[in-house]
Amino acid sequence: MILGKSSYKIIFLLGFLLCSSLSFSQNNKQKELETRRQELRREIQKINELRTENKTIAKSKLSLIEDFNHKISVLDNLIKVTNRQANLLTREINTNQSKITSLRDELKQLKAEYAAMIVKSYKSKNQQSRIMFLLSSNNFKQAYKRVQYMQQYADHQKKQGETIKVKTKELQDINTNLLKQKEEKNNLIAENKVTQKSLESERKQQQALMKEIQSNISRYANQIKDKEKEARRIDAEINKIIRAAIAKSNKKAGKSSSSKTFALTPEGLALAKNFEANRGKLVWPVSKGVVQMGYGKQPHPVIKSLTINSNGVRIATEKGAKARAVFNGEVIGVVANKNVNPFVIIQHGNYITYYKNLSKIYVKAGDKVTTKQDIGEVFTNPSTGETILSFVISKDTDTQNPSSWIYKM
Repeated sequence: MILGKSSYKIIFLLGFLLCSSLSFSQNNKQKELETRRQELRREIQKINELRTENKTIAKSKLSLIEDFNHKISVLDNLIKVTNRQANLLTREINTNQSKITSLRDELKQLKAEYAAMIVKSYKSKNQQSRIMFLLSSNNFKQAYKRVQYMQQYADHQKKQGETIKVKTKELQDINTNLLKQKEEKNNLIAENKVTQKSLESERKQQQALMKEIQSNISRYANQIKDKEKEARRIDAEINKIIRAAIAKSNKKAGKSSSSKTFALTPEGLALAKNFEANRGKLVWPVSKGVVQMGYGKQPHPVIKSLTINSNGVRIATEKGAKARAVFNGEVIGVVANKNVNPFVIIQHGNYITYYKNLSKIYVKAGDKVTTKQDIGEVFTNPSTGETILSFVISKDTDTQNPSSWIYKM
C-alpha cells in the first residue's frame, strides 16, 4: 500500500504526540518520586532527631526494637524510591541519547543540502545570468513562473538556514539536559550507597537486640499482652463515652436511644460534611512526629506470633509536644484518673477524634475547639524517654484509618 503525503503527516503527528505524552508522563513520575524521596528523607531526619533527644535515657528493649523496625522500614522505602528514580533517569538518558543520534544525522543531511544550495546559488548569483534566465522565457507566463521559482528558492534557502539553527539549539539543549541527568543519576546512586550502609548498620543492631529478646521471649510476650489488655480497656472506656453521646443526640432529636449513629443538627451535619471534604488534608495531631505503628490488624513488630489490632496510630514525638485538634469540633469527653494517662475525645459532626496518652489537659467537656488548637501535652515516659501519642478517628463508633485522613501520614 502506498501512503500519500497527508498520511505521512498524520503518522508523523501521531508519533510526535505520543513522544510528547510519554515525556510529560515521565516528567510527572520523576516529580512524584522526588517528592516521595524528600518526604522519606525528612521522616528519617525526624527519627534521628527523636533518637538524639532520647539517647541519654535507657529505653526498654521492646521500645528499641520498635524504633529499629520503623527506621529500617523507612530506609528500605527510601532505597526503593531512589532506585526507581535512577531507573527512570536511565530510560530518559537512553531516550535522549537516541534523540541526539537522530538529530545529528538530521543536521548532517540538512547541512549537506544547505551547502549544495549555497554552491548552486553562488554559481547563479550573477545578476546578468538571472536576467538572461528570465529573458530566455518563451512567454510572459513562463517568465512569471521563473520569478516565482527564484523567490521560492531563496525562501527555501533561508528557511533551511533557520531550521539548521533551531536543530542545532535543540541538540545543544538535549546535550545539556543529558549531562544534568547523568549527574542526577550519579548523585542518586551515591546517596543510595550511604543509605544502604545505614540500613545494614540498623539491621545488625536490630538482629543483635532480637537475639537478646528471643532468649527471654515469654517475659516480653507477657509485657506485650499486658499493654494490649490495657489498650483494650481504654478503648472500651472511650467507646462507652461515644455511645453515651450518640444516645444523648438521639434523645434530643426524639429518636431511639439505641441507635448506633449520631442524630445530627443542621450545624452538626454541615461540620461533618466539612470534615469529609478535608479527607487526606487534615493536620497532624502533633506538629512534629513519626508514625511508629499503623492502623489495622498486624503482627507485633517484635514477636511475630502475636497479632495487634490497632484501631488508630501511634505517633512518636518530642518531649513536651502538644497534642492539637485536627479539625474544628466540640470536646465531648475528657478522662483523667489514676488508672490511665489522660485522653481527650472531640466530636466533628458524626466523626470523632481521640487523643490518648496525655500528661496535661488544656480543655474540658463542652469546649469548642478549632483546627490546630492545643488540647494537651503528650505524656513522656520517664523510664523509657518515649513520648507517644495514640490517635484515633472514627465515624460514629466505626474506626477509620488515620492515614486516609491526615495529610501525608
